[in-house]
Amino acid sequence: MNTTVGNQSDCPEVKVPVPLFFTIGVVSLVENLLVVVAVIRNRNLHSPMYCFICSLAAFNTIASLTKSWENLMIVFANMGLLEKKGPSETNLDDVLDSLLCMSFVGSIVSFMAIAADRYISIFHALRYHNIMTMRRTKGILGVIWTICGVSAVLMVRFFESTFIMICFVVFFVVSLAIICFLYVYMFMLARIHARKIAALPGSPSGGKGRPRRRRWGSGMRGALTLTILFGAFVVCWAPFFLHLIIIMLCPANPYCECYRSLFQLHVVLLMSHAFIDPAIYAFRGVELRHTFRKMLLCSSWTRCS
Repeated sequence: MNTTVGNQSDCPEVKVPVPLFFTIGVVSLVENLLVVVAVIRNRNLHSPMYCFICSLAAFNTIASLTKSWENLMIVFANMGLLEKKGPSETNLDDVLDSLLCMSFVGSIVSFMAIAADRYISIFHALRYHNIMTMRRTKGILGVIWTICGVSAVLMVRFFESTFIMICFVVFFVVSLAIICFLYVYMFMLARIHARKIAALPGSPSGGKGRPRRRRWGSGMRGALTLTILFGAFVVCWAPFFLHLIIIMLCPANPYCECYRSLFQLHVVLLMSHAFIDPAIYAFRGVELRHTFRKMLLCSSWTRCS
């Protein structure tokens, strides 16, 4: 996906070494594959929230694999083993761009699904398992992957159209607004909910208030983890979308060109999102961290259980 234009300003284009791109891609690929395998292997993680997290990790895996393969193509092209503008190379580049778009759309839709799941788990805790059944979760995941695949093909096929680029940016901004509103609303209600639980009869000594408080605390911890993940997503992807906005609004302005000279740094940030997410999972999730430890340090899964 070509989002660069000839630099007409006095700001030199910032170049990032290809080995750095490749290293980030490979490390994040391994990390996200570990998350996917951990969720599949540990039956304690077979819950709607971890299914959505597994889906998010799968989208991150696609992004990492895509950028790693793209960097390999650049290396081969520089060595003269590939044509930079050959028909097969152009088709492959379109496929890689489609996969990258799918990973972006999938990531943000997964965040929306996780936010909705956390809302239900916190404020409808007693009916949560009736609402978020595994069958319904699988159906939601099927819809997410279908929508992401179709939208990715359309985005790449018609990306030269200004309308498609506008839709791409608007989707990002609107999705951010929806998720931010949901999280702010969730934490505002959480304060009210906490006061009600504290006011329950027998709450100080346990009684009826303790189980509800424990469920509420677990749900809030999960919501806080997903808030951190979402914050990392915004920090890593926002510069890239600002780059797209600048292309549309001021393609020839020298001040805009100075920002666009940082494009490769924006791509590094974009790739770093897939690198950061698994670290947040491991730091915040006790069960997932324990699963990672068993996978990496134990030769026998049953012996370490």
